[in-house]
Amino acid sequence: MSYKLKKNFKMFALQSNQDLAGEMAQILGCELGRCTSTQFSDGEIQIHIEESVRGCEVFLIQSASDPSNEHIMELLIMIDALKRASAKMINIVMPYFSYARQDRKARSREPITARLIANLLETAGATRILTVDFHSPQTQGFFDIPVDHLTGIPIIADYFKKKELEDLVIVAPHNGGVVRARKIANYLNVPLALIDRRRPEHDETEIMHIIGTIEGKNVIIVDDLIDTGGTITTGAHALIENGAKAVYACCTHPVLSGPAIRRIESSAIKELVVTNTIKLSEEKRIGKITALSVAPLLVEAIDRIHNQKAVSPLFE
Repeated sequence: MSYKLKKNFKMFALQSNQDLAGEMAQILGCELGRCTSTQFSDGEIQIHIEESVRGCEVFLIQSASDPSNEHIMELLIMIDALKRASAKMINIVMPYFSYARQDRKARSREPITARLIANLLETAGATRILTVDFHSPQTQGFFDIPVDHLTGIPIIADYFKKKELEDLVIVAPHNGGVVRARKIANYLNVPLALIDRRRPEHDETEIMHIIGTIEGKNVIIVDDLIDTGGTITTGAHALIENGAKAVYACCTHPVLSGPAIRRIESSAIKELVVTNTIKLSEEKRIGKITALSVAPLLVEAIDRIHNQKAVSPLFE
């Protein structure tokens, strides 16, 4: 498929996910804009845009993945540079939006970092946000600029549909993941189950109950992100203990920090399916992990935004 790009179209990529950006540029049939990102000896980031962006509609690709603070700061500085260089529109393509787990005050004297990041992006000069699977969908309410909130669920669901697994059940690994799991269950037209986690007292062992029928079934645990892997691997163990035939897992954002890879390798999970919103380093590319690309989805959204077509079909 060929895409029609106007003369004022520019796409830049920063350091977090050059592979994804390159794939997107190839699909769009364009070249990435020229810019350099360097650091002073004390770690301060310096950005230089090496071509004119005056009057241009710019799409800037940057995931806020590890090192998250550095990538966010690099993004903010680049936005400021684009604004001062007279870019007409600064569209931020942020496949992974970090700090979204703190989207409310769960306890007194806590910050709401999702709102803080939204404020920083707007203040820097962003005019639109394009992202994939916020940790909480209501995060888009923290912005006063347009937000296109895409989902990786159809990409993952299509992959599992092609595997033609029999006796399939979708499992939410915790109470907060039911809505997301139900979407995949509806897409695949299969039943839904839930791992209900409870800790009676602060210092007591977590108790897990399986709500739904999973005995003798192939099950897929669904989450938006996997960080240390504790939730997903203990859930897989509980499902096998309760009679599941095989356990698969999936998520949009493979954060995979700390002991995650070791836990996944030694777990009951047969296959973990993720997307490339976050670049997987070499040590994370293990046999159990399958990475799917969100590049075609992001490119389709960029084309619709750039040519002023409806983005809503991508949400369905």
